[in-house]
Amino acid sequence: MDEDQLDRIIRLPKAELHLHVEGAAPPAFIRGLAKEKSVNLSGVFREDGSYAFRDFVHFLSVYEAATSVLKTPEDYARLTRAVLEESAANDVIYCETFLSPDFCGGGDVSAWQDYLHAIRETAEAAERDLGITLRGIVTCIRHFGPDKAKLAALCAAETAGDWLVGFGMAGDENKGRQRDFAYSFDMAREAGLRLTSHAGEWRGPSEVREAVEDLGVERIGHGVRAVGDPAVVEMLAERGIVLETCPGSNVVLGVYPRLADHPVQRLREAGVKVTVSTDDPPFFHTTMRREYETLARTFGWDEADFLDITRTALDAAFCDDATRETLKKRLPT
Repeated sequence: MDEDQLDRIIRLPKAELHLHVEGAAPPAFIRGLAKEKSVNLSGVFREDGSYAFRDFVHFLSVYEAATSVLKTPEDYARLTRAVLEESAANDVIYCETFLSPDFCGGGDVSAWQDYLHAIRETAEAAERDLGITLRGIVTCIRHFGPDKAKLAALCAAETAGDWLVGFGMAGDENKGRQRDFAYSFDMAREAGLRLTSHAGEWRGPSEVREAVEDLGVERIGHGVRAVGDPAVVEMLAERGIVLETCPGSNVVLGVYPRLADHPVQRLREAGVKVTVSTDDPPFFHTTMRREYETLARTFGWDEADFLDITRTALDAAFCDDATRETLKKRLPT
């Protein structure tokens, strides 16, 4: 692949379905906010200014420590703008971001509505200014437990609509079972929200099957461990379940030792619908352009492959059909 072809690939319009808003916070933004609020974040950053963590569990604690400086709707408005500016600079035209009422108002519906209003208002301004469309997905936090998840689902149900379009689950996959959260997913489904859940990042194929069969999700966050069971891979392909893969994240966290070992190519070849996202990009030293570049270099994907990935993401997006069709018109033919 020559450099001109690679340059065209990394500049293609992109759609990202798996992005945690706090996890996308530039380190300088968090440090600046901490300084404004006189919050001590010692241990959160390395000497070079990047986020410091040893493994997945430590990553979660650093993530929550960094998030602790985000205390008001205005903080989240500023964060949303910073995140969307970075996404737009990477040619992202559509993005869905995970939002947790646990971090935005402590699970209180009234407080959550204030946070959501600030985020949405900022997103609408960014769409006018930057040409990037954002939609929100409420996530419960798995390691906070099922009772907290019910509060998150209530917040989601009370604000479901044309902007808040989905419900899902993030957090430590090694805590509890998918089915423990069925009540919350049922509540969200009844409110008209579409469903996704982190599964198969750390636990095996049975975790992916459980998310599909017990929670009724139509997308899976990560899902890469499904590759260990041909029957689960076949189920994903037959049911059209879409995987929100995050290859760079998986390599940095040690799910796979190197990108060449990542199963995204094998899953595509097996007929599974896959998309590409950054997850928590500054934590994992990645961007959407970098994901495209490394995938192209590693697997030899060309422009047609990446346009197929983007169309898959737009087809799987939780936005309304009119928004989807408008976005598709921005893709090269």
